[in-house]
Amino acid sequence: MLQSSLINEIKKIVGKENVLATLEERLCYGYDSTPEAFLPDLVVRPDSAEQIQKIIKLANLHLFPVIPRGAGTGLSGGSLPVKGGVVLDLTRMNRILEIDEENLVAVVEPGVVTSHLQEEAEKRELFYPPDPASLKTSTIGGNVAECAGGPRAFKYGVTRDYVLGLEVVTPTGEILRTGGKTVKSVTGYDLIRLYTGSEGTLGIITKIILRLIPKPEAKETMMAVYERLDDAAKTVTLTIKRGIIPVTLELMDDLTIRCVENYLQIGLPLDAEAILIIEVDGPADLVKKQTEQVAELCRASGAREIKIARNEKEREEIWAARRAVSAAVVQIKPTKISEDIAVPRSQIPQMIRRLKEIASRYQLNLVIFGHAGDGNLHPNILCDQNDPEEMERVEKAIGELFQAAVELGGTLSGEHGIGTMKAPYLKLETGEAGYEVMRAIKKALDPNNILNPGKIFGSERNG
Repeated sequence: MLQSSLINEIKKIVGKENVLATLEERLCYGYDSTPEAFLPDLVVRPDSAEQIQKIIKLANLHLFPVIPRGAGTGLSGGSLPVKGGVVLDLTRMNRILEIDEENLVAVVEPGVVTSHLQEEAEKRELFYPPDPASLKTSTIGGNVAECAGGPRAFKYGVTRDYVLGLEVVTPTGEILRTGGKTVKSVTGYDLIRLYTGSEGTLGIITKIILRLIPKPEAKETMMAVYERLDDAAKTVTLTIKRGIIPVTLELMDDLTIRCVENYLQIGLPLDAEAILIIEVDGPADLVKKQTEQVAELCRASGAREIKIARNEKEREEIWAARRAVSAAVVQIKPTKISEDIAVPRSQIPQMIRRLKEIASRYQLNLVIFGHAGDGNLHPNILCDQNDPEEMERVEKAIGELFQAAVELGGTLSGEHGIGTMKAPYLKLETGEAGYEVMRAIKKALDPNNILNPGKIFGSERNG
């Protein structure tokens, strides 16, 4: 617990109305989108980098943890106060400072909601592509800290591909600025890449310069239905071999389809093994041509039905199925363990087979959906965290799931980060040497282990 004199000092920095100390208030900041929850000692809502700098200096003086937090939509436990301390709620810093149409950049504070930036860019015929499923609530700062992706990552890349510059409060309380509005910069080490995806363990992001691109002229959306999941995977391979890069290539397996249909009742095919949702964008003439080509490839791969949206209403109906997945799957069991492995595209069929074998071996409900275009699958285990015997089987299954992804040349996390959920498995991918390099970076930048302890490195004392 923090001493009252220290809390009073923090109130002087941010104003007493921006310090939350009651149990009810702190409970609201103790969880994210994972099943875990921890109680912070205090919640502080700063409004500037200078206020954050003063709090970090206090943290180093009195040795209390500081956990930066956006909207709390993370799926790996990155914003959980696992060791108590002060949660820094950055949602007051929610200003779009500039949209520079001449240089195609936006300058924003970390608390800007992702969809708000996209809407403002599109008013100017510009485009900010990263689109995590939580885009209507998640914040740009959280997206940068976790290097969020989304369905459009296949064609347009992930958050790190759009970060041109950052302002960061370091773990020792300095304010650092790196990058800027230029497209090119090779001045020294690439600190932008170091901080992007660092999960709030190496610095607190207080300003972000983002690259924008021209808004695509047109887009077309289609849904293809398959009796065999392998045929859906074949479509992905054939499409890319043909030189077509769709914006999205989203996969839903049979159990996911049944959950969504039961939830929305929109006429999804309950006897299908897989659905692909495919979207292409670009110049209108090219989009029309590619839509026809992709539909033909779907048929050649074994799709039994193809529905091409004729208008925005039909496009929204197709996307409604994909967007409802997270809400729909929890009808099976109350606890959802959401993973996000990624494998080379050619290994998708093999990875799905391995996932189904693991689910069968441990008698677990497992749904599979995700971004087939970039090999990023979201196997979700539906279970009950109040059932210890089932949770023991879940733990074993998760271990095997990660092992399978690495054996197939993949990664533990395509877009959710490591946080607490994947920390015990980190060495599977990094090896001992990679793990020690990461720990050395953390130690060098945060000698007192102030920032977001307990993340990435699991139960290690310097985590």
